[in-house]
Amino acid sequence: MRYFTSDTHYFHEKLLGSNDFAPRPFASVSEMHEVMVANWNQVVQAQDTVYHLGDIALHPEHEAGFAELLALLVRLQGKIAFIKGNHDTRALFRYLAKHDPGISGEPKFSFADVGLLLKFDHHQYYLSHYPMLLGMTKNSRNLHGHIHHHSFPIAENINVGVDAPELAFLPQPWPFGRPISENQLERIFQAKQAEIHQTFH
Repeated sequence: MRYFTSDTHYFHEKLLGSNDFAPRPFASVSEMHEVMVANWNQVVQAQDTVYHLGDIALHPEHEAGFAELLALLVRLQGKIAFIKGNHDTRALFRYLAKHDPGISGEPKFSFADVGLLLKFDHHQYYLSHYPMLLGMTKNSRNLHGHIHHHSFPIAENINVGVDAPELAFLPQPWPFGRPISENQLERIFQAKQAEIHQTFH
């Protein structure tokens, strides 16, 4: 199974509580991490791949915090394919590659600087950190992050971030930090398309 997430912002203490950017209702980063790890591991299995579309963490100690971040990431089940976000560095990617714990004899982590293209369910999915304007398209969609509590009014642009508005299109309240599965993308697309049509027509 393929899963998708973005903008986990592990260790980002300034997001805790109330703020105008991306408020997170936790008393501490450790509480936030425990909730996010538990919600991830409730659905992702060892054989699955999670595509993380950037902004993994903002550790206050920067490179000195890489080891602590690695210790958190290895608790997450499945393989993780990272796409570089604006808060990620190549130095972090090199560190994770060097200290990759592996999974079933293969690397646990993989990396992409700009984006990835996946083809499944008769669609092309462009995976990127920043939203992409694809123009008029029938079978292409963009999975992205970066804009947190905001959403492009284009159904083909699906924000998969942990605090994305698109999560409200799922049939039940979405546990914070849980990745979206490939099977849920069509439901999100159809619901977003219907909402846009109702709003602008």
